[in-house]
Amino acid sequence: MAQASQRLLVVGATGSIGRPVVIAGLAEGYAVRALVRDARRARLPARVELAVGDLTRAQTLRDVVADVDAVVFTHGSNVRPPGPEAVDYGAVRNVLLALDGQRPRIALMTAISTTDRKGAHDWKRRGERLIRASGLDHTIVRPGWFDYNDADQRRLVMLQGDSRQTGTPRDGVIARDQLALVLVRSLRSDAARGKTFELVAEHGPEQPDYDTVFGPLEADAPGTLDGARDTPNMPLADEPAQVIADLERIRAIFKGPARV
Repeated sequence: MAQASQRLLVVGATGSIGRPVVIAGLAEGYAVRALVRDARRARLPARVELAVGDLTRAQTLRDVVADVDAVVFTHGSNVRPPGPEAVDYGAVRNVLLALDGQRPRIALMTAISTTDRKGAHDWKRRGERLIRASGLDHTIVRPGWFDYNDADQRRLVMLQGDSRQTGTPRDGVIARDQLALVLVRSLRSDAARGKTFELVAEHGPEQPDYDTVFGPLEADAPGTLDGARDTPNMPLADEPAQVIADLERIRAIFKGPARV
């Protein structure tokens, strides 16, 4: 179990995955800090430290990220403004900029079919790329569909290559509490270090040791922007100039690996 002195920042802490991550973090022994926009409306356990900031504005996050040992990103955009660029991508960029060279362990939640090139998912993928460009120890989890799993559907399956892209629950399902535990437990797992995977569940009991599931996965190659086995269908040369600039800035701040 993590030592109590380890501080875990949860980004998106009041969301439908963030709340289970907060609970899981406390259960795993972390001192949990929650990024919130309004402390009066947070409704999180009393033991949680509330840190007020706006994930779309890097200048509000300096104190939020101070002295953190780990960060779990559970944020996500919806149909309302500010939208995928500002949230799915911008929140990752802004937290990394606010860290300004601090080197916490990272767990980032995106989504299954992130590489499908169908629009909004591109911004999730660009957020993933920022994490890899930083060179920070990370685990990137692309969960299947929430709330479509049966009660006995608890056997964790971790896939790579992002080949399930129907845009329906046929791509795979996962319970929210299991996703939360995978995110939190990845932070202290050498077997999960540097890995990107799709997370679903099949019928059967949950594995008691998550490292046995993390272990066989292929790590992201240092200096590459995409996850292991991802289809190379998003050329950097075709990316917006600001995205390329952000990648270079993040790489410089953290002295990330040279691009290959």
